[in-house]
Amino acid sequence: MVSFVAEKPVTEDSVKSDAKGRLREASQLLRQVVRFHPRLFIIAVSGAALFAICTVASSVGLRWMIDRVILVRFERGEVDLSALVAGSIIVIGIGLLRALGVVIRRSFAGKTEWRTCETITEKVIDHVVAQPVKWHRQKMTGDIVARCGVDADASVSILAPLPFSTSVLLMMVVSASWMLYVDIPLGLVAVVVFPILLALNIGYQRRIDRYYNLAQQELGKLSEAVHESFDGVMVVKSFGAEKRETERLAKISSRLKDARIDAVGVRSVFEAMLDAIPTLINILLITLGAYRVKAGEMSVGDLSSFIYLFTLLIFPLRIIGYLFSEIPHSVAGWRRICEVLDEEVIEDPVMKIQSAPKEIGLELRNVTYSYLIDSPVLQNLTMSVSYGKTVALVGATGCGKSTLLHLIAGLISPESGSVAVQDGGVALVFQEAFLFAESLRYNITLDKDISSDQIRSAISAAECDEFLKDLSQGLDTVMGERGVSLSGGQRQRVALARAIAQNRPVLLLDDTTSALDPKAEASVINNLRTISGNHTVLIVASRPSTIALADEVLFMSDGRIVEQGTHDELLQRSEQYRSLISAFEHDRKAS
Repeated sequence: MVSFVAEKPVTEDSVKSDAKGRLREASQLLRQVVRFHPRLFIIAVSGAALFAICTVASSVGLRWMIDRVILVRFERGEVDLSALVAGSIIVIGIGLLRALGVVIRRSFAGKTEWRTCETITEKVIDHVVAQPVKWHRQKMTGDIVARCGVDADASVSILAPLPFSTSVLLMMVVSASWMLYVDIPLGLVAVVVFPILLALNIGYQRRIDRYYNLAQQELGKLSEAVHESFDGVMVVKSFGAEKRETERLAKISSRLKDARIDAVGVRSVFEAMLDAIPTLINILLITLGAYRVKAGEMSVGDLSSFIYLFTLLIFPLRIIGYLFSEIPHSVAGWRRICEVLDEEVIEDPVMKIQSAPKEIGLELRNVTYSYLIDSPVLQNLTMSVSYGKTVALVGATGCGKSTLLHLIAGLISPESGSVAVQDGGVALVFQEAFLFAESLRYNITLDKDISSDQIRSAISAAECDEFLKDLSQGLDTVMGERGVSLSGGQRQRVALARAIAQNRPVLLLDDTTSALDPKAEASVINNLRTISGNHTVLIVASRPSTIALADEVLFMSDGRIVEQGTHDELLQRSEQYRSLISAFEHDRKAS
């Protein structure tokens, strides 16, 4: 399994690989990306092949027009109409076929590239979505976003020049045969440029590889840092850390800039050589060709078609250079894509949750869980909540209350022990309510088919009616990013309405009413008690008035349930519980 949690420091030495390794990676990349949409790729290659053949054939038409029409007109003073018509048909017909080849190649090469990009992106997203919360907690969001976006784009950038590049090989073979047929000495001079340019391309690919790898890795790091900085904009602004964040991002941007400048420098030399070598060969061909014509070894039409064909080949040969320049870029992106796809999908903790008996809402037996080695948060915890009860979970900060709710919800998996809940699943309302930048209706239903009556009932139970009246478009009002247009208490109530509307048999509230005033909180708890006949409600609570409204209280300490009973019963028999409730009341009065 390949992990991309902790990458090695980005240095030139860390990204260098031998020539065989690079060639193998490039070959694997080509095989993989072509397999996604082979039919589109074959059509693109067929169009490119038609263009290649017609490009070589166009020199035949040129030779026909020069030798049988233009020179005849100068020598005899008359135009051979039959030769003119035949030559025109040849030139125009070849031109039309060549244009058709260009249209087919470009259209289907573009379709191949972007449909492949879409397919790869969907595969990465599906793989990421399939991973449980534990996996996501080990990753940086910005890095995952980069792999789903810029890395997917980079991995398919090779597909744009690939069909044309394959046709160039055909063009080289056909044109080399034709030029050797027309004149062997000139043909040999022209053909020698092919291996020179190929060697130049291969050398360029080897040199540029490390710079593209550096740039792609730094791009991922920049995306990761920017995403983190924007997510933490409130912290940055509150503590005046704008300059520090700017400097941090500037350092990453600088490394990215340096890698790309180095790549541009190598590419500039490469492209200059691509221009210079064919131009020098062309001058040599014209000079030698003039002597061959003077010696009667070839006609003016032969030389003209020869030079014309060689000139036409210059741009296609540059496309091979472009292909070689894109290979390192695509390989770097594909390598990062594979790091995600090669990771085994971790078993979803939900699959380990057992079905509880009808009379039991939820039950945990001997559950242990640790975030750090030898530092368990939950230790052999055992608890049971009767179906239809509203139960308060009480404990000091850091005793494991939120972790316990995450285990019951199936977000994380216990190291040992078992978790059982009622069939139908769990709805968890987090302490920090998250809303999407969508309509209020979407935030409650999550695009699930929920009836209007269920939505209204959930809104009423969560005490959302009052502020809902003030929204300009009611349920269709679009929330700002993360629900920024609502207050903290309003967001908590919307999140609670969402959980109620999902109609799960077990409802978990992680201090969900902490941002509500005591009156609103009491109303919400009473509403929950009303619906608890069909639901089991477990509330993490720190407000004594809320705790007193529960049917039962589970007192948690040191990762265990140490007491269970009503609020009044625990006050009478547990000194530790009384001390904690006293501390809660003191905190409330102080605030």
